[in-house]
Amino acid sequence: MTRLVLASKSAARAAMLRGAGLDIDLATAPVDERALDEAWIREGRDPAAIARGLGEAKALAVSRTDPEATVIGADQTLALGPRRFSKPASLAEARDNLLALRGQTHHLHSGVALARGGAIVFSTVASAAMTMRPFSEAFLDAYLAGAGERVLGSVGCYQLEADGIQLFERISGDYFTILGMPLLPLLAALRIQGVIAT
Repeated sequence: MTRLVLASKSAARAAMLRGAGLDIDLATAPVDERALDEAWIREGRDPAAIARGLGEAKALAVSRTDPEATVIGADQTLALGPRRFSKPASLAEARDNLLALRGQTHHLHSGVALARGGAIVFSTVASAAMTMRPFSEAFLDAYLAGAGERVLGSVGCYQLEADGIQLFERISGDYFTILGMPLLPLLAALRIQGVIAT
């Protein structure tokens, strides 16, 4: 069987793949995500296209150094209307971001790609609509105190699989897409590629 490599050190994505029964190795993709993101924004690419492009860039970068493996690259973008969000650099920035998202519907776009031999063999993107409830600032401060720096690892400042779920009143979209990777289309592609059993 072909060796599978996740072009990321994301604990959530690794856990998702291992939970689905996949044996994966991890490799950090030598990609300047921020530079690509900024260049593509200037070109006018929408957030969904950027998520897909970042997944492809990660998969390609690792595949070029490990051409025999099937490499999975994934990334996620968050947009509130025309405004894009990045992972916060501090708890103060996380608080500001959550105040901006409070009572609003934002969209998460998760892209995933497969590369083999330095070429993309599959890529897709899926989106989810996330409506935060109009929580109080007292709740927000308690949430941030409890979550601590964990919120800095997420573009939305929350982990839906943990206490971050309490920020929301409505969610529309696939759970795996929200966690950072459209898993069902990825598994289907791995079957088509003959990497996992049909």
